[in-house]
Amino acid sequence: MSSTAKWPAGWVSSLMRSFAIQGSWNYRSMIGSGFAFALVPFLRRSGLTGDELAGVTRRHLESFNAHPYLSGIALGAVARMEAERVDPSTIHRFKEAIQGSLGGLGDTLIWGAWRPATLLLALAVAWTGAPPWVPVLLFLALYNAGHLAIRWWGFRIGLEEGREVAARLRVAGLSLIAERVFAAATLLLGILVGVLLAGPLSMDGAAWLWPLGGVTGFVVGLRFGRRVLRVATFALVLIIAVVTAMGST
Repeated sequence: MSSTAKWPAGWVSSLMRSFAIQGSWNYRSMIGSGFAFALVPFLRRSGLTGDELAGVTRRHLESFNAHPYLSGIALGAVARMEAERVDPSTIHRFKEAIQGSLGGLGDTLIWGAWRPATLLLALAVAWTGAPPWVPVLLFLALYNAGHLAIRWWGFRIGLEEGREVAARLRVAGLSLIAERVFAAATLLLGILVGVLLAGPLSMDGAAWLWPLGGVTGFVVGLRFGRRVLRVATFALVLIIAVVTAMGST
């Protein structure tokens, strides 16, 4: 499908609603109620009204949990399946099957790679002496550009592929992209650690702590790899804040 004109009616409203998909998060249905809320415009524009609309909406209030940025893949696919009057049991099985993959992939790509990478890049710019607003603006611009792009892309392929969207995901290479972004984030983390080790505080009385920290970081990174990137990034942000505060006093 190459034209948005062929998409089920109501897609603009549903896309906008998907940004609030976590707005009613709860332990019973996770983001299920938000999923149903975002799906309603599709259902209305497909001709459902009254009790029929209420029944289909209620069916989608079931438990559903996926990464919010990639949930649009399932939302678009389900919208197409509902427009094509696919059997409800098939739709239920589809949602059950895809939610785990979207959750794991989103955690790896967004929380594990993209967010740390954009934050570390902003910190690198801040360390060059740029005005404070520059790294803040850079982080917000880059992070949100990526987050909006993945939301739009996911929603689009869901609408275009419907129940066959899993095949599209397999060839999309999101895992490879996550690996490359993770590698870039690791490089930035190493550069910033090197800058700290060579900084003015490295010659203070507790200079021995820096090589000890470096060796510890190497061993932890070797043992746990990507699982500690977010923790290491947070620790580095905290250290930079402390060093900056000490340097300004």
